[in-house]
Amino acid sequence: MTRTLRAAIVGTGAIAHAHAEALAHLPGAELVAVTDRDPASATAFSQRFGGAVHDTLEGLLEAERPDVVHICTPPGVHAPQAIVAMEAGAHVVCEKPAALSLAELDRMVEDSERTGRELAIVFQQRTGTAAAHVKALLDAGALGRPLVGVCQTLWFRDQAYFDVPWRGNWATEGGGPTLGHAIHQIDLLAYLLGEWESVRADLWRLDRETGTEDSSTATVAFTSGAVASVVTSAVSPREVSAIRVDTELATVTVEHLYGHGHDHWHITPAPGVSEEQVAQWALPSMEEPSGHVPLLREIYAALAAGHLADEGARKLPH
Repeated sequence: MTRTLRAAIVGTGAIAHAHAEALAHLPGAELVAVTDRDPASATAFSQRFGGAVHDTLEGLLEAERPDVVHICTPPGVHAPQAIVAMEAGAHVVCEKPAALSLAELDRMVEDSERTGRELAIVFQQRTGTAAAHVKALLDAGALGRPLVGVCQTLWFRDQAYFDVPWRGNWATEGGGPTLGHAIHQIDLLAYLLGEWESVRADLWRLDRETGTEDSSTATVAFTSGAVASVVTSAVSPREVSAIRVDTELATVTVEHLYGHGHDHWHITPAPGVSEEQVAQWALPSMEEPSGHVPLLREIYAALAAGHLADEGARKLPH
């Protein structure tokens, strides 16, 4: 048994396009409704991707009863919108950052547990066949023990970027480029290296007029014993998103900007490692880049599996 999950998108800005395009690739998903505080934006979005246009999230939820709500709005409204959607019986896929504070995130998680609706946060950089392969090698100990890591998100945003009213404001954005940009590479680092133990960090305002930081530096210690340096910048003309992990037997690197495929990943063996051992580290022949498509495919598959496994006790609303 299978059925199509009916999806709605809240907020029709740039990132919502990635969600709509990904949904179009999923046979088990259908975009049925959209809403945005700017009616013209919602209408143009609907004309391109489909879905009925609604003036408000509450009106959308009452009229459409979607199975899944995608929250693609600025961070300041993620928590209340997610809670409203889950209270109405919908699962939630929420863009990063999840919320403005840990307290808000705790409320979102508590509401998910209470309502029985699932809550997924978008971290698409941990997807793709290369990331999965490297994680499997690390988890299996094939590369030896991880020792040192470097995580860099060095991007460039001019002053006009920070002048958008909700940006550069703790009350509406929750933080600067560390939370809004570097969060993806930090998540990928944690995906590869596992649980963290301690963090020492500093925020810096070096060149932009903003209420938050425009750069940050941190040292992260992991429970495995590995230590990583994390550097974030929104003032770097040559942009790069990069992770390097040095293990006992190899150096793993990935350098890209907004998405990675096999060509972005490299595994360099330590001196003395045999060619036979190195050959076992080769990336798989089948390639899928990172992105919203593999992420949403996994989320929707998990939702469908949960529905089928517990159809009598936890039916998805329709």
